[in-house]
Amino acid sequence: MFSIRHNDNLPVGSKHLTGIGLSLILIFVSVKAFACPLELPVATISINGHALTVELATTPKARVCGLSKRPNLPENHGMLFIYPDVGERTFWMKDTQIPLSIAFLDDLGRILSMQDMTPMQTNERYHSLQPVRYALEINRGWFAAHGVGVGDIVEMKLPMIIKIN
Repeated sequence: MFSIRHNDNLPVGSKHLTGIGLSLILIFVSVKAFACPLELPVATISINGHALTVELATTPKARVCGLSKRPNLPENHGMLFIYPDVGERTFWMKDTQIPLSIAFLDDLGRILSMQDMTPMQTNERYHSLQPVRYALEINRGWFAAHGVGVGDIVEMKLPMIIKIN
């Protein structure tokens, strides 16, 4: 624990400015701590024999950031959103510069639905058609280029110890 002491020899009004300065620093630190993109754990998954390197979005903060504020996504890379429970999921592309495709997966990793998403827009929402545990975002067109479709299974060899909240 620390304490902040004011110098009584400071000119009148500067104590107030010191408080404002401290407040601005705290706001900057809290915004910086939430700045996207985040550094996330990585795993390799496979669909129909095609390997993908994915970042694992396992926390609310990671899922909110997603792939936003990134200029590009390397080939055969993506993000796997992992939820602690099965539920209906909704995504949007606010601050996301990369054209993406999304697949919604059940508990077994079976693709239940897929959609292409338009970058840098907030009007359109992309909904899972039914409750899911996972969502996989990759470069738009990857699924089609690799013959991946609804009903295919995403094979996931995830780290044994990952915290999902």
